Amino acid sequence: MAAALTSDSLVLLALWADTIQVHALLLDEATLTALPVSTPVEAGRYPALSPSIPHAAWFERMIHDLWGRIAEGGRDQRPWLDHATWPLSSPLAVRPDPPHPPYDPPDPPLSGHDPLMQLPLGPIWGRIEEAAQLRLTLSGKAVVAAESRLGFSHKGTLTLVRGKPPRTAARFAARLSGDCTVAHAVAFAAATEAALEVAAPPRAVALRIVMLEIERIAGHLDNLTEVARLAACQPVRTRCGYLRERLLQTSASAFGHRLMMDCVVPGGLAMDIAEGGPQVILRVLGDISSQLAAVRHLHHGTALSARLTGVGRAGHMRVTALGAGGVVGRASGRRFDARAMTGGYHSLAPRGVVRQDGDAAARQHLRISEIDESLRLISAALDQLPPGPLTVALPQASGEGIGCAESVRGDIWHWLRLDHGQIAGFFPRDPGWALWPLAEQVLQHGLADDADLIRASFALPVSGMDL
Repeated sequence: MAAALTSDSLVLLALWADTIQVHALLLDEATLTALPVSTPVEAGRYPALSPSIPHAAWFERMIHDLWGRIAEGGRDQRPWLDHATWPLSSPLAVRPDPPHPPYDPPDPPLSGHDPLMQLPLGPIWGRIEEAAQLRLTLSGKAVVAAESRLGFSHKGTLTLVRGKPPRTAARFAARLSGDCTVAHAVAFAAATEAALEVAAPPRAVALRIVMLEIERIAGHLDNLTEVARLAACQPVRTRCGYLRERLLQTSASAFGHRLMMDCVVPGGLAMDIAEGGPQVILRVLGDISSQLAAVRHLHHGTALSARLTGVGRAGHMRVTALGAGGVVGRASGRRFDARAMTGGYHSLAPRGVVRQDGDAAARQHLRISEIDESLRLISAALDQLPPGPLTVALPQASGEGIGCAESVRGDIWHWLRLDHGQIAGFFPRDPGWALWPLAEQVLQHGLADDADLIRASFALPVSGMDL
């Protein structure tokens, strides 16, 4: 498998484990096919992929902490979620002696260069942000090394869902990441429906698309607001922040929750759109559309554009190797969009926009373009909204399924194994598994003054990876 992953068309999406096996999920981009692969665990060990695929080390560290399985020959054996504070560890989770430091020591500075300095950022940021730590090693203003540390919001989700029926466990999937709650819920529902060989009703599929695209617009507006704040562009910050709040209020009116949490369940939807909801949504979408030209103008030939151009450039080869999707991937020339693999989108024919520059400016331009396309998709889905039921019954059966959804940050994948209607195994792959390693590499070629701007333009998630 390690040799196969050197192929240009195969991407490692995830690694996870259960009691007797370690599983990998691969994506064949040439055929848009997800390929699950498994290998047995023998004496608590399995063959490591990280010597051939370096970013597999992130998953191997997670597997070590949650299942106690050791990647034989792995490049990095340090803890991931367990920050040496867990009262109990798996008997198989043997720590190195002496224990690894939380970060690798930096290389000594070259002769004649500035001495190295370490700048810790987080995990507490002083604002309403997810807890994550980023440590930069600086030579003067230049960043020579960057390393992240996550796990501060570990929730025990994989254990909490085991033994539960899918519709009960859907609440945990929806809370993996608050601003991607619909995307995680849709991926979880799709995995369940694939395992049980059932299909959601057409009305539920159409309303899922509406909710996914509303969530995408809200996420992009939030990111445009944050990047504008860091770049000191008050007009964009004020305008986008106002539009996002209008959209969240509309979501609450139409679906009963600002984030549309718990609306999507395996087999369909938990509730229908409110009476008059489509008209309310279309009204606020018209307002967003009328303001979008001004937001786009402020990103062209202005001080904001000059501040973003050339910052945080992510090369196409790096993006492809890590499987980074969403805005970050498409801004660097990777065309993959999980909507091509999601039910209901085929008739709407999403128009993907791809740029080649790969910098913060390209990512913000792409977000604006994606908002425009999401406006079209929502209008088309509401215009074609079919009547009919919202849910189907779920059989008490066994099976295994994979589901995906395109979130505001990229492709989300859920794997699910059912045993007579109860969850026996579960793993969600959040886009952050590709975005954080990429951000570390990009930061190593930047300036300390740009670190916050790069981090914001990547829209780095945390909670979905902390599980």
